[in-house]
Amino acid sequence: MGAAFFYHLTERPLEATLPVLLGKALEAGWRVEVRGTDDAALDRLDRQLWLGEGFLPHGRAGGPRDAEQPVLLTNGPGGNDAACVMSVDGAEVAPKEVAGLERVCILFNGADAGAVEVARNQWRAMTEAGVSAQYWAEDGGRWVKKSESG
Repeated sequence: MGAAFFYHLTERPLEATLPVLLGKALEAGWRVEVRGTDDAALDRLDRQLWLGEGFLPHGRAGGPRDAEQPVLLTNGPGGNDAACVMSVDGAEVAPKEVAGLERVCILFNGADAGAVEVARNQWRAMTEAGVSAQYWAEDGGRWVKKSESG
């Protein structure tokens, strides 16, 4: 059974944090689904991943090679046989999905009260369903594990 890791973004934006986490997931040999809620936001992430430092192979869902993408940006469950789902912008990940994955990463903006509340609700849903969960927060440029459940 997989685990859910919650990343409370307080010092660096999603655009800086996501490529680091994607790189670690790819190093582990995992295919990744980046699940969002808004096409325009996913388009911005797509551009950032192509133009940022380092090369992160990826694609937007709906293309002819979705199943081959090591990283697939999508608004719903993707088609690339992901071992890791990274939820951004409050995208839903059901607790039952975690069992079939290596990891779920939920990234949320600490400066957005609505995003924090969505993440709290996701934490409650995961932990009440018995999913192993970890809460990580930025502290002086480092990630510190603040809480663990399960």
